[in-house]
Amino acid sequence: MKNILTLIAVSFIWTSNYGQQIDLKLNLEKGKEYKQITNSKSKITQEIEGQVINIEMILRGNMSYLVTAVHEDDYEMEVRYKSLMMSMQLPQGNIEFNSEKNDEQDVFSMILAEMKNIPFQITMTKRGKVTDVKNVDTLFESAFKKFPQLPKDQMEQIKAQLMKAYGKKAFKGSIEMVTAIYPDSSVKQGESWKINTKLEAGFSSDMTSNYQFSANKSDHYFIVGFSTIKTTDKDAYIKSNGIAMKYNMTGNMSSEIKIDKISGWIIEAKINQEIEGDVYFKENSEMPNGMKVPMSMKNDMTFSNQ
Repeated sequence: MKNILTLIAVSFIWTSNYGQQIDLKLNLEKGKEYKQITNSKSKITQEIEGQVINIEMILRGNMSYLVTAVHEDDYEMEVRYKSLMMSMQLPQGNIEFNSEKNDEQDVFSMILAEMKNIPFQITMTKRGKVTDVKNVDTLFESAFKKFPQLPKDQMEQIKAQLMKAYGKKAFKGSIEMVTAIYPDSSVKQGESWKINTKLEAGFSSDMTSNYQFSANKSDHYFIVGFSTIKTTDKDAYIKSNGIAMKYNMTGNMSSEIKIDKISGWIIEAKINQEIEGDVYFKENSEMPNGMKVPMSMKNDMTFSNQ
């Protein structure tokens, strides 16, 4: 009888915990610095005139977020890149750029090094949405001032590549992919909610996500999500390196996220994306009939706070 009563008591405690309403949101402290370390591995497959081209790309970044002001609904933060790395496996060979590489002949790596520790400011809501990004352009302006010898066309090409990866729109989309996950109100374990996010990474896309409060662990809350992604405007041409292109892409994303019980900051996140569709090159002097290129992308990303 005593054992039965004990089991009933334990079951009651577990059930009470399961039904508890939790306000999942950011609860950051002014003056405190929060870290985010990102690792992304992408495999891109393109088919051009019957030839299949595979590209693998790795991006790594170490960032710090210093909370400079706390308001009722949001936070002001000072953001800095602590280190940056990108590598690509191309049909022509492998290349790597690293902010920690000390090689004056490697201009791209030197520019990444100059982008380190230059602050820019963001405003983030307590639900993880980025509502403002300021002074991110100073990253590029300060970096390129160190290299006046660069030919203008080469400078513009490098700047375009950096803006794609680290510019205002790209930053907002990449950070919200992992922070814009919190529900508008308190939820119980097992409950789900929907979040809409706009991504800007080469092309504009809309992401609709369904997240679920999956588990209440001793030191973290566990959230899982499934998202669908589609091109925002499949008829809109955008220019990249002087070439006009439009995208018609769709895909999905799965997320597993651990958040700290006290601060709400991301402890660890694993995100997997699969996107496919077509890229259309607008007709020009080199391509009088334009070109349609089938493309698929698979991205595996991890985020951590240490």
